[in-house]
Amino acid sequence: MPTELEELVEFLHHGNTQIRQIAAENLVGYSTAQPSLFKRNQLEPVRDLKLLIKDYAPIAKNALTILVNISEVAEVQKSLLNDDAFLESLLRRVTDAKEENANEQCMLLANMAKSQSITKLLIIKREVPKALSKSPFAIDQLLDCFVKGALGGYNPKADYDYLSYLFADLAKHEEGRKYFFSPRKEDDDIIPLTKIIVFTEHKSTIRRRGVANTIKNACFEVSSHHRLLSDEYVGLLGYIMLPLMGSEEYGDEDTEGMLDECQLLPPDKEREKQNDIICTHLETLLLLTSTKEGRQRLRGVKVYPIIRELHAHVEDEGVGEGCDRLVQVLMRGEEGDTEEEVHGKPITQEVEEDEDDRIVEVL
Repeated sequence: MPTELEELVEFLHHGNTQIRQIAAENLVGYSTAQPSLFKRNQLEPVRDLKLLIKDYAPIAKNALTILVNISEVAEVQKSLLNDDAFLESLLRRVTDAKEENANEQCMLLANMAKSQSITKLLIIKREVPKALSKSPFAIDQLLDCFVKGALGGYNPKADYDYLSYLFADLAKHEEGRKYFFSPRKEDDDIIPLTKIIVFTEHKSTIRRRGVANTIKNACFEVSSHHRLLSDEYVGLLGYIMLPLMGSEEYGDEDTEGMLDECQLLPPDKEREKQNDIICTHLETLLLLTSTKEGRQRLRGVKVYPIIRELHAHVEDEGVGEGCDRLVQVLMRGEEGDTEEEVHGKPITQEVEEDEDDRIVEVL
């Protein structure tokens, strides 16, 4: 015999609008407390919820919130990603400049990205929303939402910050990294990653965190490190170094060779306040030391003194260990170097690599 909760779930497909609304509203809390409730009858509640995001606004918002909260369940992720009609419905709403729930839909896409099947977004073609993009590819349209929609620039009711988590998970896959490094003819041959890295000092913590992890994951493509480091292609280093810097002053010896944007910073320059984001940038720099070219580049632009000051000013175990590990690599020198060619000393020992496996929950 069905429990009261199971009966409530059945009302999600009731013919009466008010009953559907009451059911959806009351089930929001249970979507975090008992997500298994929505797996009954071979995911029938999930099928109902996918239809309800097209319902009246209050019902649609609650249905979307429930889907966000239960989308950490593998079976739910699979159901959402394998439903092409639902995916198109979701993309249509995200790219609509008048969509009121676009941020929640971005959260849902971010959670769906925990599935390996999310790479299908890289090849999906759809109608071009002309006010937003020139490209027929869904992933390009989402990137345009992210760029143009920052601080409500495209849709006054959305900032699209959670798409950065989607990009971070896409960059974990080889196909995703290839996309981020491939110039897009539809966009004047711009490398997609260059659209993302400019947000490392954005006011939104969500956006900064997602961008930092996108960059880090992209750096696992070692063969592309020369493009990341070259100012003619991506020019990544300045966007990573600035969040690590405060208003400290450096001597002439330290600044000689330092990136122009890292010199003469204003007295009110603030360092990234979230230690986990700092750690992510340190991991990115460590990845860039995978090649001799990368190590020489980092030494040449005086990364060491910046890390030295970061270590001195941030009292956090993870940050300290990240600084130590990076400095040890940079100061180790290369085979054939003389002692005079290797400046500075290591600070201490190692740092464990951190994984960014966030699932967004809405309460």
